[in-house]
Amino acid sequence: MAEITTALIKDLRETTGAGMMDCKKALQENAGDMEAAVDWLRAKGLATAAKKAGRVAAEGLIGLASGEKSAALIELNSETDFAARSEKFQAIVSAVAELALPAKGDLAALLALPFPGSERDVAGYVSEMVGTIGENMSVRRTAFLSVGQGVVAGYIHNQVAPGLGKMGVIVALESSGDAGKLNDLGRHVAMHIAAAAPLALAPESLDPEVVERERAVLIEQARESGKPDNIIEKMIEGRIRKFYEEVVLLSQAWVMDPDITVQKAIDAAAKDIGAPVKVTGFVRFLLGDGIAKEESDFAAEVAAAAGN
Repeated sequence: MAEITTALIKDLRETTGAGMMDCKKALQENAGDMEAAVDWLRAKGLATAAKKAGRVAAEGLIGLASGEKSAALIELNSETDFAARSEKFQAIVSAVAELALPAKGDLAALLALPFPGSERDVAGYVSEMVGTIGENMSVRRTAFLSVGQGVVAGYIHNQVAPGLGKMGVIVALESSGDAGKLNDLGRHVAMHIAAAAPLALAPESLDPEVVERERAVLIEQARESGKPDNIIEKMIEGRIRKFYEEVVLLSQAWVMDPDITVQKAIDAAAKDIGAPVKVTGFVRFLLGDGIAKEESDFAAEVAAAAGN
C-alpha cells in the first residue's frame, strides 16, 4: 500500500476537482492507487448526480457559437447563479456550444457527441461534473440556424464572458450583399429580438393556438361592450392586426426607430448593403424560460438544518 501523503491527496484533488476529504477517503479505500481512486471518485460523483437529479436547475448560462454562415445556441442549467459564475462551468458551456454547431439543433445528437478531452459523451461528462461542481446540471435545449448565402448573426445580452450570458439570440439573413454590413444589420436585428421578444417571423408562422386564444379573449372583451355581432367582428379583425404588430418580428416597431417597422428598417438597410435582404429565421433563448422554479422557505431550511 502506497503511503497516502498530503502531496498525493493534492494531486488527486487537482486531477479530479473533488474535495480534499473525498480525495483522502478515495485513496484510503483504494490502497493509495491513484487510478483506482480516480475511478472511485468518478463513481461517487455519478452517484451524487443521481441524488441531485431531482433538484430544479433553473440558473446557468446561454452559450452562443458561430460558424461559417451558421450559428448555434445552447442552454446549460445549474441550480445556482454562483455555480454559473465559476470558470469551470463557463468552460463547459463554451465547449458544448461549439459542439452544437455540428449537432445542428438536434439535442439528442449533441448529448451523444464526445466531449473534448474526455472519454465521455456530452451527457456523461455533464453528469460527471455534477459531482465536481456539486449541483444538478443539464443541457436543456439547443438551436441552430444556417444560410446558403448571407450571415447568421448572434447577440448575447449582458455578456459575462465571450459567447456566454443569460439571454442569447441568433438570426439568419439571406443576401448577396456586403457581408460586413449585413452582419452589422443582423446584430441590430438580434438586439431588437432580445428587447421585443417576438413570437414569430411572420403572421403565418404564428402558432394557431396562440392566435385563437388571443381572438377568444378579444371577442369576450368586445361582447362586454354590448355591440352587435357584425360590429364585433370588424373590431376583432382590427385588434388581431394590432396583435400581429406586437408579436410578429417583421411587423413590430423597430426599437431603434419606432416610427418604422422591422421590415422597413431591413429594406432601408438593404440599399446600403447592395442587395435585397430576407430574414429567414430567428431563435431567442432566455435562461430558465418556462422552468417552474421551486419556492423555498429559507427560515424553515435553516431550522431543519439546525435540527429544530
